[in-house]
Amino acid sequence: MTDFGRLSPLPRAFYQRPTLPVARELLGKLLVRRGPDDRPLRVARLVEVEAYLGERDAASHARRGPTPRAAIMFGPPGFLYVYLIYGMHHCMNVVTETDGVAGAVLLRAAEPLLGFDGMKRPLTGPGKLCAGLDITRANNGQDLVAGGDFFLADDGSRPPKRARSTRVGVEYAGAWAQRLLRFYVPGNPYVSRP
Repeated sequence: MTDFGRLSPLPRAFYQRPTLPVARELLGKLLVRRGPDDRPLRVARLVEVEAYLGERDAASHARRGPTPRAAIMFGPPGFLYVYLIYGMHHCMNVVTETDGVAGAVLLRAAEPLLGFDGMKRPLTGPGKLCAGLDITRANNGQDLVAGGDFFLADDGSRPPKRARSTRVGVEYAGAWAQRLLRFYVPGNPYVSRP
């Protein structure tokens, strides 16, 4: 059994690679949220992500270059990119690639493992995932490798089966909307969409 209190962050080298392999390999990794004192340690296993491939990707926030909003996507890797959608739901991404090359993976859903008692299906979608882990715009730019109050970890579990599909809500992106850039664990009840 995993001692969740002893988990350590994924190294920068994990994120400092092309976005697609990072997205695939994030499935099964753990999201770890510590404190504050009135909240218990929370741990969840990632079951759904989406890859965003930088300036060439018509669905990516980086498609217009390093604007004030998207500059963080251009590196360095291993940082958290958090934004609001519809003016009310937070979404979090991990920055990938190398410094100067845009790329990010949207974290869409996770299976609760520890610290989510009393919450019914709390992490089934990017907004619910952020809410369940208390991730807000205040976390934008957080270094995931530094070992702070939020990070991603590997507990050594066997990688899950993976499936691919088109991304959710990017119909405006033309041919990019048809790319199979969403990765998920088939059959997991916490995946946001079948």
